[in-house]
Amino acid sequence: MRLARIQTSAGPRHAVFRNGEWHHLEDPFAEVISFTGQVTPADGAKLLAPVRPSVLIGMSHNRPTNKHPLPVQAWHKSVHTLANPGDQIKTARDAGAVHVEGELAVVIRKRAAGLTTEEAMDHVLGYTIANDVTNADQGLIDEKLFQAKAGINYTPLGPWIETDIRDPEKVNITVRVNGEVRANSGTFNLPTSVVDCLVYVTRWTTLKPGDIVMTGAPGTFAAVNPGDCVQISLEGIGTLTSTVV
Repeated sequence: MRLARIQTSAGPRHAVFRNGEWHHLEDPFAEVISFTGQVTPADGAKLLAPVRPSVLIGMSHNRPTNKHPLPVQAWHKSVHTLANPGDQIKTARDAGAVHVEGELAVVIRKRAAGLTTEEAMDHVLGYTIANDVTNADQGLIDEKLFQAKAGINYTPLGPWIETDIRDPEKVNITVRVNGEVRANSGTFNLPTSVVDCLVYVTRWTTLKPGDIVMTGAPGTFAAVNPGDCVQISLEGIGTLTSTVV
């Protein structure tokens, strides 16, 4: 099932894609979904970030280039960095090098605390695409990642949520800049699985419906400059497009 959050004349609405139309939902996190009866044609529909999380989590040390494996860790990224599909990433002129990072993002379906490996997947609504934009040079002097990860529209999210990804550990990720492939890898190159990420995160904090856990970039990053068009594609989900200014 494909879930989106779309702009309507009555405000943002969650919807399911069926037969070329977006069918509005009462509550995308309900055990049994119900429809409002309202429909928006797919053509011309304005897609928003598919959720508005209360918590946005990133995973540290979950990348294939660690020569000396480090213990899994997580960090908070401001929810105010969230951006809709197609929004402009606004870079700071004095921030140094800026990288885009294509990642699989896990969307939480129900309250999650102290999850076990057996429970974790039952708390997942689905998956979407995250672009974890990073001020790479700032990361060298900012161990808490505040300067490195903060910025206007520094977390494009979308374009929708796919609930039927069979194996989140086998998702190809491709990063294109101005149409050129800059990185191609997949979640199969991440040392820490989706389940283990969720078990770790919920050991220390509680996640609520709509919260996001970005699982890490398996080498799927690229340097960008103002004027660039960035496309991040995840197999089985789609493509998230942003421009850099």
